[in-house]
Amino acid sequence: MNDSKKGWISGLLFLLILVAVPIWYFTGAEATTEHRDIDRPWDSMPRRPAHVDHKDLFEGPFETGQEVTRACLSCHENAGEQVIHTAHWRWQSDPVKVEGRDQPVSTGKKNTINNFCIGIQGNWASCTACHAGYGWEDQDFDFENTANVDCLACHDNSGGYKKGKKGLPLEGTDLLAAAQSVAVPTRDNCGGCHFRGGGGNAVKHGDLDESLYYPSADIDVHMGRYDFQCVDCHQTSDHVIGGRSISVSVDNENQIACTDCHMPKLHADARINAHTDTLACQTCHIPQVAVKQATKTHWDWASAGEEGREENTHEYMKIKGSFVYQKNLEPEYYWYNGLAGRYLLGDQIEAGGETALNRPRGSIVDPGARIWPFKVHRATQPYDSQLNHLLQPVTAGEGGFWKEFDWDQALRLGSEITGVPYSGEYGFAKTTMFWPQTHMVAPKTRALQCQACHSQDGRMDWEALGYPGDPIKWGSSDRIRAGAQ
Repeated sequence: MNDSKKGWISGLLFLLILVAVPIWYFTGAEATTEHRDIDRPWDSMPRRPAHVDHKDLFEGPFETGQEVTRACLSCHENAGEQVIHTAHWRWQSDPVKVEGRDQPVSTGKKNTINNFCIGIQGNWASCTACHAGYGWEDQDFDFENTANVDCLACHDNSGGYKKGKKGLPLEGTDLLAAAQSVAVPTRDNCGGCHFRGGGGNAVKHGDLDESLYYPSADIDVHMGRYDFQCVDCHQTSDHVIGGRSISVSVDNENQIACTDCHMPKLHADARINAHTDTLACQTCHIPQVAVKQATKTHWDWASAGEEGREENTHEYMKIKGSFVYQKNLEPEYYWYNGLAGRYLLGDQIEAGGETALNRPRGSIVDPGARIWPFKVHRATQPYDSQLNHLLQPVTAGEGGFWKEFDWDQALRLGSEITGVPYSGEYGFAKTTMFWPQTHMVAPKTRALQCQACHSQDGRMDWEALGYPGDPIKWGSSDRIRAGAQ
């Protein structure tokens, strides 16, 4: 090849490089990165460890759950010590500084009040059937004893392991079969307690119920279409399970989010991407909850104890009062920055209205807040009509309301245990609890469309959210939020 031809080819290659590299850098590289972020959320998913068959590692027989735990800890030497420092074990947080409180507070299922079964104090034997331990029957339970850790609650894969009062295995449970089956936790393990929170299937959360054991994609696209297990999102390190619930938590630590895997600006339509600064992903992608099984939305304790009334699990029970359940529940929408207020035992109730036990924090002027979907559970529950604070009764325990149907006695017993004063005069106050909805994610074809919110009968109460009206009419959301400041 002569020199002139070589020069011509070199010049052409140089020109191509000169043009192509900037084009790739400013468009192709960005597109490649964006494409990877959109289409490969799997990169953020955990790699489930290879299963170790334990069938030949346990000989048995086992008479108690503690015997199984000792066998587990003989190999997994650090596991017990890890578990006993977790919220799943202690049901109570370390002290946390909370806005509006002079002193740090420590909260959890162990010591807070709710508007379902109200509280566990004095009712331990029944409530702790879902504790990841054995033998919690009173206030003297030893949280330092690793032998009482229940490994099978989370790791049994036999399907035959069941717990009863005080968290003890039910009589007749095949503990050897359960021990030989242990593996990575599945939805069956987590759902055994979390699908039945509040006293029964679908009662409490709204977005968690037994339909998620084997869901279709229409119920939950992650679990139904891709067979996600709970631990795929609630990733765990040293037995600390990722995630937070504002039903009991007052801090924002250890949270998980859609954006752990998905990019916030992943939509092809820029108009949709513009919403992600003010809307949680869940707001559009969870249009309804309680999709297959109705969830409880109202509980009236004041009607409990009535004689001769027909009983129905979803309408009335003498020991618990009246209920309202709803299916295909449309959430309510509130600003939420990941934190919540918390009513603590002894606090004054709100005058002339509903007392929020865990009101979500955030507002239109909070840059860290997003509009979130919530199930709101409303109740009437006992309070001291003289001292003006809520009371936690003994219900399931000895002398409790479920046995004696005597509110005064149940409230006196509860006062002695909790230390909250009781004047002897009681009534029933209205309360609310807020449950952020983050499961039952619908397929994208069923995500909310524009008119679901931006229409005359749309589901958003714009004025209650702090807007002067529908942002489509009043300008961009960013300008409205900036003006509100």
